[in-house]
Amino acid sequence: MLADFDALMLATTLEWPPIPSVVAGILVGLSLGLTGGGGGIFAVPLLVYWIGVDPKTAVSVSLVTVTVTATVGAFERWRYGHVEVSTGLLFAAAGMMASPLGSWLGGMIAPQCLLACFSGIMLLIAGSMWRNASNPAERMPPKNADAGSGPICRRDPSGTLRITSHCAMLLLGVGLCVGLLTGLFGVGGGFLIVPAMVTFASMSVPRAVGTSLLVMTLVGAMSVVSQMASGRTIPIEIAIGFAAGSILGLLLGSFIGRQLTGPLLSRIFAAAIVLVAGFMITKTFL
Repeated sequence: MLADFDALMLATTLEWPPIPSVVAGILVGLSLGLTGGGGGIFAVPLLVYWIGVDPKTAVSVSLVTVTVTATVGAFERWRYGHVEVSTGLLFAAAGMMASPLGSWLGGMIAPQCLLACFSGIMLLIAGSMWRNASNPAERMPPKNADAGSGPICRRDPSGTLRITSHCAMLLLGVGLCVGLLTGLFGVGGGFLIVPAMVTFASMSVPRAVGTSLLVMTLVGAMSVVSQMASGRTIPIEIAIGFAAGSILGLLLGSFIGRQLTGPLLSRIFAAAIVLVAGFMITKTFL
């Protein structure tokens, strides 16, 4: 028994720090810091094809990474007043209800089918980002952001969002979609939350990004709890290394992002997503 324990400790010592996990996490955090959302889309491919974990475990590790990184980012944005807590909690409440369903569905789907669906989601995101980068009108926040009214959700003169029944139903619907995708694929959903908040809640882009990080934190935490409750194994050493690298990448990406223009970043990010999705499709079917 003692010999087995010594062998286990020796193996753990030799494997730590998990350099590939840290480097992969830096890439995820870098994309998250550059774009303000969507960095988690690279987590599953990196974990499956580089680190070598199975797709379902990759989703679990991705959830841990997205949750930890979003928590750090949300706290940083909150310090600068870029988090609208009330609106974020409404999104998060719906997402937290749907995330266990996404986790359950993820456990029922075959790994190859899961990766194929994930690749399809990636291509849809890439197309949307490229289209928005090419159309300045879609890229700009509303002129009356944080002070006027959106198509459905309106704000009073002080900038406070008026939660009417129609507005609440719209935001809850988007939150349910975010929670389902988070539990199913291990993504944060920032690529869906930020445009929804800018378009429907008349929110400025910096505040939408900060509020999105709050939503990702709460929904991601619920998804992690659901994964653990279902008996899903999360390799701690990989998760810690991945999350640590992601936080470093987040800080670096935020710095680099301030030096580049938004359209250029969107196009680079969209092209990278297409390349990764193409690689996943090739590996899955060929």
